[in-house]
Amino acid sequence: MQLLFYNIFLLLYRLGVRVAAFFSEKPKLWLHGRRGLLDKIAADLQGKGEKCIWVHCSSLGEFEQGRPLIEAIREQYPAYKIILTFFSPSGYEIRKDYAGADYVYYLPMDGHHNARRFVEMINPALAVFVKYEFWYHYLTQLKKAEVPTILVSAAFRKSQPFFKPQGGLFRKMLRCFDYLFVQDEESKRLLETIKLKDNVIVAGDTRYDRVLAIAASVKQFPLIEKFKEKDHLLIAGSTWPEDEAMLKEAVNSFPENWKLILAPHEIDEQHIKHLQDIFAGHSVLYSELSDEPAGYRVLIIDNIGMLSSLYSYGEIAYVGGGFQSGGIHNVLEPAVFGLPVYFGPVYDKFVEAKALVSRMYAFPINDKEHFNNSLQELMSDENCRHSMRKAIQAYIAAQTGATRRILDVVGPQWLK
Repeated sequence: MQLLFYNIFLLLYRLGVRVAAFFSEKPKLWLHGRRGLLDKIAADLQGKGEKCIWVHCSSLGEFEQGRPLIEAIREQYPAYKIILTFFSPSGYEIRKDYAGADYVYYLPMDGHHNARRFVEMINPALAVFVKYEFWYHYLTQLKKAEVPTILVSAAFRKSQPFFKPQGGLFRKMLRCFDYLFVQDEESKRLLETIKLKDNVIVAGDTRYDRVLAIAASVKQFPLIEKFKEKDHLLIAGSTWPEDEAMLKEAVNSFPENWKLILAPHEIDEQHIKHLQDIFAGHSVLYSELSDEPAGYRVLIIDNIGMLSSLYSYGEIAYVGGGFQSGGIHNVLEPAVFGLPVYFGPVYDKFVEAKALVSRMYAFPINDKEHFNNSLQELMSDENCRHSMRKAIQAYIAAQTGATRRILDVVGPQWLK
């Protein structure tokens, strides 16, 4: 019965996307990217007889999480081709030309026929799912085909359906994995309550490996240096309107030697215009920034791709999404540079955020007054910021190594 409801869900999901495509660009991309997809994959792979490893990521965030593992596999096992799939347009459209994979596709929608054909066509030596994404037909087909399958950087919470009485179908999906590499001991303990123990390994989060690599090869932006001059910077990344309203109030109380760089989550023309309006009089767009940016206190980044390196110029960070139902964006990107991080109250799904908060390296906020008071205190205490920077960087460095721990288990068994 649960499988019947799952299949009905898949049908309704497809119908919902078709309706949404009349009103939004992302559903259009979702549909267009899957049109004739299985035939295209078959044509790409036909007759090549290549050994391959399949890595699946839901979206861009999961890709960044899985990227250290992808690149380590590519370096250590060059005989294998990497097939990378995405469920979401926000992952595929940005990383469809990623040079670290040999083939990049949307994931064909789950279903018995699609899953069976896809698994038979690519015939992977190993399947890797990153953090989330549990598709019943794909997982059961991999199990049936005896393809080694692992889940990496996973984090589990008691509220998830795996741990509910009615979650039998979800528990069956988990039992399709040969190994579950989890981020923390709490996830391992939860899995033990549903009799998953021997194949559960606490390996940590591969995102720590990723952000450390970013910090080691940070990009330089001369215009950002000119904008900063001798002042201090609050870097606000991946912000939504609720975050931007908080920042608008805060800017009015900034000390004279502080400025704001704002990199919003959405950079469509309408949203950028909205930001120009709310910061009118003292803001400038990055695309319009000249060699003489004097007089501006707010810089609005109107492109994608700068944020992870931008944090290197900051003293304090604000990460958006914490007032959204989905929760905060990547807090490790600023933390790797030693920046204390502010974000909204919705962060309970994120192990790394909770760890930073518990050590007082990150600060969840509930309202404008709370944010302003805390921010003013931190802005005025340079010694505190200096001590925090060193402590945060040391903490991040100590959390790395998940990629190696995963490959130490997987490589000797299945990759020759």
